Amino acid sequence: MPNDFIKVVGGKSLSGEIIPQGAKNEALQVLCTTLLTSEPITISNIPNILDVQKLISLLKGLGVKINKLAEDTYSFQSDDLDLDFLHSPDFVKDAQRIRGSVMLVGPLLARFGKALLPKPGGDKIGRRRLDTHFNGFIKLGANFLYDDTNKIFSVESPKLKGTYLLMDEISVTGTANVVLAAVMAEGITQIYNAACEPYVQQLCKLLNRMGAKIKGIGSNLLTIEGVETLHGAEHRILPDMIEIGSFIGMAALTQSDITIKDCQVKELGNIIPVFERFGLNIQIQNDDIYIPAQEEYEVQSFIDGSIMTIYDAPWPGFSPDLMSILLVMATQAKGSVLIHQKMFESRLFFVDKLIDMGAQIILCDPHRATVIGLNRKHQLRGISMTSPDIRAGVALLIAALSAKGESIIHNAHQIDRGYQNIDERLRKIGAQISRQ
Repeated sequence: MPNDFIKVVGGKSLSGEIIPQGAKNEALQVLCTTLLTSEPITISNIPNILDVQKLISLLKGLGVKINKLAEDTYSFQSDDLDLDFLHSPDFVKDAQRIRGSVMLVGPLLARFGKALLPKPGGDKIGRRRLDTHFNGFIKLGANFLYDDTNKIFSVESPKLKGTYLLMDEISVTGTANVVLAAVMAEGITQIYNAACEPYVQQLCKLLNRMGAKIKGIGSNLLTIEGVETLHGAEHRILPDMIEIGSFIGMAALTQSDITIKDCQVKELGNIIPVFERFGLNIQIQNDDIYIPAQEEYEVQSFIDGSIMTIYDAPWPGFSPDLMSILLVMATQAKGSVLIHQKMFESRLFFVDKLIDMGAQIILCDPHRATVIGLNRKHQLRGISMTSPDIRAGVALLIAALSAKGESIIHNAHQIDRGYQNIDERLRKIGAQISRQ
């Protein structure tokens, strides 16, 4: 790809204000609600990132009428869809490129009784099975077929029927997809062991504004009374909690004085308390987060004096998407920490780049890494490296911003998949960063 690497000259403190984009993971879900009704849906605070652009392109290919109302606001109307597009080479090629394309299946199945999907791609962060999605559709009464030759999933049902569903894993996208299918199923659906992330809550709130009947929002038991039709509505996407956490880590590592604006702090769960365990001074000012420049930050220990362990877990546990940020931040902390990435087995494999930069990290196994904080006594050094996925890519970018000398990050489109105009936004607060 042209301009697919970023050059960073690090070792400079940043300062100023930065506004988080709309939440990527929420956008990929709520955009698909537009397939459930023939009436217009208006969605604002949509992040201008590659994965969202690709999903909007898929919606357009299906015949959704899309109008740009403002820089981050679009209206969508699905009153004349072309379902033959699902069988086209263009759909197969484009849907394979983003994992978010799986969210098209639930609403298409609910409204039109059929859907198909090529095996989607996305990050190389370990096995990410789709069983939870399709087992949910099967329990709602859909017939399922997998074409192993062409790697195509298909589901079909003339009318879905409500049922009791015990989810086999707490999957955010799995829960959201089953909800999207169940809102128009006949009768009552109960989803137990449901994910309750803010993204799922936002989806359910939008669906209720469209006329759905969903109870238990925010809990792990959702009760859905199916309706025959849904209508238009308006929705604003939350600020991206992962980007907010990334900016907190960036401020700490680069000794920067940064204000993160309009964070919807009450929706951040335990993100701020976990960062505070690293000794960060984080100040809440209304809905803004202010991080003053700190010469050092010290990792706390447990009350019995044992080494701090940070691990990810389904909401309201700490997000797996921020584990790479904590890891890179820990490299310059005072003290040591064990990072335990439980939910994905390949997300820690980027630490070899940090070790090449001078970090002291012991990769214990695919899930655990012990970081020995350098307390800024040995500054990281710039190197040439490749971004393996969205979150590791941003962690490496943050490391490069703190490092001495020049770094080159190849495969930068991985970062673009999840972070909007990141180089331009960081330049505005003083980063020496450019596209090459």
